[in-house]
Amino acid sequence: MTDDGSRSRTRRDVLKASGVLAASGFLAGCTGDSSSGTTTGAGATDTAAATTTPTETATEEETETETEASESYSVSIEPVGEVTFESVPETWVANNGSWADMGVALGLEPPAGVWLPSRYHTRYYDEIPDVSVDGSSIQKLWGDGGIGKEQFYELDVDVHVADPNFLLNRGKWAQSDVDEIAENVGPFFGNSIFSRSYPWHEDYRYYTLYEAFEKLSQVFQRTDRFEAFDGLHEEFQAALAPVVPGRSERPSAAVVWGSGDQPEQFYPYTIDEGTSFKHLNDLQVKDALANTDVKNFYESRGAIDFETLLEVDPAVLLIRGQEAKTADEFQNTVVSFVESHDVASQLTAVQNGDVYRAGPLYQGPITNLVVTERLARTLYGVEEELFDRERVADIVAGDV
Repeated sequence: MTDDGSRSRTRRDVLKASGVLAASGFLAGCTGDSSSGTTTGAGATDTAAATTTPTETATEEETETETEASESYSVSIEPVGEVTFESVPETWVANNGSWADMGVALGLEPPAGVWLPSRYHTRYYDEIPDVSVDGSSIQKLWGDGGIGKEQFYELDVDVHVADPNFLLNRGKWAQSDVDEIAENVGPFFGNSIFSRSYPWHEDYRYYTLYEAFEKLSQVFQRTDRFEAFDGLHEEFQAALAPVVPGRSERPSAAVVWGSGDQPEQFYPYTIDEGTSFKHLNDLQVKDALANTDVKNFYESRGAIDFETLLEVDPAVLLIRGQEAKTADEFQNTVVSFVESHDVASQLTAVQNGDVYRAGPLYQGPITNLVVTERLARTLYGVEEELFDRERVADIVAGDV
């Protein structure tokens, strides 16, 4: 930054201008406009990548920023489209822990805010040497059924790593609200990668965890760390292969959400391809609810009780909403409760001691390694470490 602060002002001005591009790109993504360089729809091919697009200087006053302008670049993602950055963003918010964890993996400062910090489980970083995040410093953005625009103005960050469709459909925003924040504060850049069950997500591309991770690394110009993680992930997948039993030997599991110490109602989840289920898919967990009359929570928004679970009687019960607890805390509360419950105690999973934490809704590259290995231990009895913790720490630190 120069003494008079001109670089900071230029950077903020250009990022605000990029917000206009983000808003128009979002509309193109929804309508399938090929001008965005992408093709909409599940499974479509995203042809746009991070590219350098020099900014023209039109007036004599703008020549002082010519050097910075030559370093501008663009990154595209559905449904937003192409977003141009004059300089690398320094401050950001993320809609959930998937994107927040990607940022930590890239060695960034944690986001200034996420929708629900309580579902961004920073305890997983205890597994990784020299990596930690103070969750109390992250502002909660979601409350009373939505998010207010004033929170975005207050935080005043350079980029909002969030899918605008989530705000339009779950946050009850209007397109004009999205456009306003993109123009006056900073652009949106994101995709609802954690789930593939929202009807409004069927109109544009899905991304795997590592496809989305690569996009974010391009935004923050840290693709070297992404490439290192990508290689580590391939090694991890190779380590998983021999520990996963054949299909006939794998137990069927019911994945449900049940919060509190004594849950009696549960929201059922059928395993899909969203990043929320990556650890389950990587371990080829058989879905006990898939071929039953129990409706997926994303479709029904309804709950089931122990009587319904007993009709299914899964070999394993995986309970979400319990990630804030340690294994011992979970055992001493939830497991103790179901073992003493008149109906729950009849479940095969309870009788055999196969009730476990199911893993988080939101997974990034680091948390996915941790929870996948954890589930491999509980489901398949794996004892060895399946990934190199020191290597993760080195990549985060930039030693790639």
